[in-house]
Amino acid sequence: MKWADYCVTKLSLADNGMIDNVILCKDLGDTLDNEYIERNRNWLVEQVSNGKTFCSIQKNVSGRWYNIGAFSYDGNFFQWYIVPQNLTRRKTFVSYYHNDDQIYRTEFENLFGDLIVSKSVEKDEIDSDNSDGYIKQLIQQEYLTDTTVLVVLIGPKTKCRMHVDWEISGALNYKVGDRYAGLIGILLPTHPDYGKDTYSFSNLPERLAANLKSGYAKLYDWSTDRVKLQNWIEAAFTRREEDEKIINNILQMQENICD
Repeated sequence: MKWADYCVTKLSLADNGMIDNVILCKDLGDTLDNEYIERNRNWLVEQVSNGKTFCSIQKNVSGRWYNIGAFSYDGNFFQWYIVPQNLTRRKTFVSYYHNDDQIYRTEFENLFGDLIVSKSVEKDEIDSDNSDGYIKQLIQQEYLTDTTVLVVLIGPKTKCRMHVDWEISGALNYKVGDRYAGLIGILLPTHPDYGKDTYSFSNLPERLAANLKSGYAKLYDWSTDRVKLQNWIEAAFTRREEDEKIINNILQMQENICD
């Protein structure tokens, strides 16, 4: 079933509030063209004038696109269903407990993979028995060297996993890539504080909790909303300018404190 002639995944606005540019692909009927192209407002107006149709599309947790609504044009203004902005894709490292939370890591990639440049370690890619060796491998293989935002997916046992602590520590170390990474935590639906108005610092990784208290990091509930996630990433990227709030003088974990 064909939704429209073209499907829009991202767009950006000019200062006057009108569309400046869009990222889109062709709707081939049974599937979407895998070539995503950028076009400006003048091109959109020309295509609509020639009878072409447009829709906004969203991703689900399986990574499949679906139609969220049609574009309309009254001769002066477009109306559309909200999609993420066409912004620079931030280099993002996702830290998580591979054994328990791989399903959410996979869903994160399916939902948001086109909004970021993923710098994350996949299961069994890197292993080390000590923090210095692990961080060194992350740097040598360029996982952390140019990471600009670190996202921690937080399940019930994330707080007691030493590799998560090491990854946060490395991202907040200025010596790693001569920059600091922005930092956010996302409470997964399996976490005891998910969906609550308040949360307990004791249910979070200690290093993340310290940076939440200082104001450098932010904490959110898991969401499939692409616009929200992009806003969270951008806010974390901007907060790197507040590096005086970073807390990273905590002794690194030397063992996992739960299974």
